[in-house]
Amino acid sequence: MIVAGVMSGTSADGINVALVRLLGRGFRTRLELIAHREFAYPAPVRRAVLAAMNAKSASVADLARLSFLLGDLYADAILETQKKSGTKCDLVGCHGQTIFHQGDSAPFLGRKLVVSWQIGDPSAIAARVAVPVVSDFRPSDIAAGGKGAPLVPFLDYMLYRHASRGRIVQNIGGIGNLSAIPAGATPEQVVAFDTGPGNMVIDAVTEHLFNKPFDSEGRIAAKGHALDNIVSELLRVSFFRRKAPKTAGREEFGCEFVAHFLKRCGRAQKEDIVATATAFTSRSIGIAVKQIISSHDSAANFREYLVSGGGARNATLVSMIAAEIAPWRLKPRNTDDLGLPSDAKEAAAFAVLAYQTWHRLPSNVPSATGARRAAILGKITYA
Repeated sequence: MIVAGVMSGTSADGINVALVRLLGRGFRTRLELIAHREFAYPAPVRRAVLAAMNAKSASVADLARLSFLLGDLYADAILETQKKSGTKCDLVGCHGQTIFHQGDSAPFLGRKLVVSWQIGDPSAIAARVAVPVVSDFRPSDIAAGGKGAPLVPFLDYMLYRHASRGRIVQNIGGIGNLSAIPAGATPEQVVAFDTGPGNMVIDAVTEHLFNKPFDSEGRIAAKGHALDNIVSELLRVSFFRRKAPKTAGREEFGCEFVAHFLKRCGRAQKEDIVATATAFTSRSIGIAVKQIISSHDSAANFREYLVSGGGARNATLVSMIAAEIAPWRLKPRNTDDLGLPSDAKEAAAFAVLAYQTWHRLPSNVPSATGARRAAILGKITYA
């Protein structure tokens, strides 16, 4: 079966589409990447998405309009990818655009709830692409007692488990998240959680100070010097004291956090501020790796550290991470080396999850999300 995976991350920079051919079932599924494309959001759409994320107030009408607009843009992206590759999909797995995620229960009108909301109406996709669409993956895990994230560990275990070599798989999107897969691990032994900010704070600071959407290849940070006292202070926020499984988003590291960050940096050189944001991400990842290594015995045999996502293109960030994980004789290695381009990984993951759902199979990893049981994820919209 050929499945189109569609992903829009917390960076809100656009849409990733991966066309993959899938054979088999469960963790024995075999994946072949056919095509991968990236589509930037038009500037007004990106502004609208960012404004909707973690907003203290929002127009219900505008949220409804934005959801239908994104559904249309996702359909455009899939159709263009099919056209360029000469391949038509049989099924779509669309993650949608997260505008709110609360992975820990909190009181609301007399009940304690865990909630997650992704927008991008699947009916528009199904109608225009003329195939079924699996969407809204996270609520099924939440209903099973999980946090609704992370969901990519299913793909990580499927692709990267190894009989004798433990691997830590780090994705650096807007948020950073890792999957730790000990040597010879069963799915129940996989540990996965969000490590903290990925590109989110770096991008916001770069846009504020340099009017650029991101620090291309980390060139700006490379010219600066991180303010270590600020990094150490920020690493004392409560998120980093919580135990896994845990999730993060703009609720923790969005506009309010960035405003506090900039205030603490004061009148420092602009390049130093970007370097500080970059060091904050690298240090948070280093802390997560230390937690993983220290919580496993030598049998886990963690020998490889694999990096994917947009942050893998930030040479300064990757260099900082390399210094953080060097004490454990680990070196960052791009997932491209193992056959799947890092930029295609998350979109491919939701193609895989949709494929499992289509065959009525679960695809969360309870040890990663905290769910009480395995769950079939998502809702199906028929063409």
